[in-house]
Amino acid sequence: MYAIIVTGGKQYKVSEGDVLKVEKLDVEPGATVTFDQVVAISDNELKVAGDVKGASVTATVVAQGKHRKVIVYKYKRKTGYHKKNGHRQAYTQVKIEKINA
Repeated sequence: MYAIIVTGGKQYKVSEGDVLKVEKLDVEPGATVTFDQVVAISDNELKVAGDVKGASVTATVVAQGKHRKVIVYKYKRKTGYHKKNGHRQAYTQVKIEKINA
């Protein structure tokens, strides 16, 4: 059984027991999170739209952290212009506990 959820503007395919990194949520590690935006659920047959109304996915927050640094380098030739910048995106690592269909 799997579900497709929406969080942080992205869609994730999740099953019970999966551990994944999503956009940062304002919760502390050990807390329980419920994802209410479920797009589809599959249990031998795929259910979408009105068939998944009221469905949710329950997860436990494992950790908070930051991804690897991404280097952004801007350069324009012949003008002496160059700019270096770095970015580390924050994430929340969650473990999927239950899919409530």
